[in-house]
Amino acid sequence: MSEQNPLIEAQNLSLREQERTLLDQVSLTLSPRRIVTVIGPNGAGKTTLVRLLLGLRSPSEGQIIRRPGLRIGYVPQKLDIDASLPIRVDRFLALGGRCSPEERRRALDEVGVREREFSPLRSLSGGEFQRVLMARALLRRPDLLVLDEPAQGVDISGQREMYALIRGLRDRLGCGVLLVSHDLHLVMAATDEVLCIEGHVCCRGQPEDVSRHPEYQRLFGGELTVYTHHHDHEHGLDGQVHACGASCAHTAPAPLSPPCRKLKNEGENHG
Repeated sequence: MSEQNPLIEAQNLSLREQERTLLDQVSLTLSPRRIVTVIGPNGAGKTTLVRLLLGLRSPSEGQIIRRPGLRIGYVPQKLDIDASLPIRVDRFLALGGRCSPEERRRALDEVGVREREFSPLRSLSGGEFQRVLMARALLRRPDLLVLDEPAQGVDISGQREMYALIRGLRDRLGCGVLLVSHDLHLVMAATDEVLCIEGHVCCRGQPEDVSRHPEYQRLFGGELTVYTHHHDHEHGLDGQVHACGASCAHTAPAPLSPPCRKLKNEGENHG
């Protein structure tokens, strides 16, 4: 598959409810092996755009062209499960449709929580639960992963690991990824293309270009600067430090303080 054969192509989408315009002339293309991230302030229409792309809502104007037979794995922004519900991870995954034990274990392996297969859902940490949700999405063998705030409720170290995981899944499975996120410093370094919206498209492009765009700085502040540096280790879900392998996509983006900005301008790697 190539970018000439997109997974989804959305053209000039608008959505109006009564006298409100929720989205106005928004276009984007989702292609195999590319991560596209939608950012914007609260109420900008990010989740509304996702629902249109998934076919859960219909646009007032514009069209959405989906590749025939497209399989989508979706991780919603929020999934409330009663903490008292006595359900294990394996049974929760089975609720999404038929899957063999081998398929279930393979999906849990992919997201790094195989050892939690028979654990009660209520015993999972926030990061582990998000990974189980991703495993459930992977059971659909998706061409496109749609992740709405996938690092929600996860601490900063867990967020880094989550975005490294998403990049790894893209590389191993060859799927496209649509991300919606507020984690600007982290997600801007984990994506191929950024779409910044506030009801309409404010700016789009590669992360470095978008971070310098006047509309991005208006929405999020001029001090938000993107840079990455590479670690030779990572922190696992068990809290232990592990050496990164040769194929590790682990990055650690962060905002630059004034001293760091000086180092960056001098060509030094601040890490």
